[in-house]
Amino acid sequence: MKVVVTATGATVDSAVDPRFGRAAAFILVDTESGEIQVQDNHAGVAATQGAGIQAAETVSRLGADCLVTGHCGPKAYRSLHAAGVAVYTGASGTVADAVEQLRSGSLDRSDGPDVGGHW
Repeated sequence: MKVVVTATGATVDSAVDPRFGRAAAFILVDTESGEIQVQDNHAGVAATQGAGIQAAETVSRLGADCLVTGHCGPKAYRSLHAAGVAVYTGASGTVADAVEQLRSGSLDRSDGPDVGGHW
């Protein structure tokens, strides 16, 4: 499975970034091969609006099956859902911790946004 985790830095030891659209980076983890790919999100951090939609497009383009993050707003959630990307919110700790939280089933799959827009 290909999992994207929002991150404050560029390694699996970086903290989970609680904000999806304005996360510093997206770390793609292939849980089968162990391969890791880092995607900088400087465009989303600097965006005056539309950061969530841009981030959702990036996650979809990376080929992710699911997103693990702290929170996800309504426009981003709709975009991810339309792209077939499952969303898991409430992750904490490091990126590696978040992947383990997903594997162990301690994260719930979101059925909608968990924060309002522009959070």
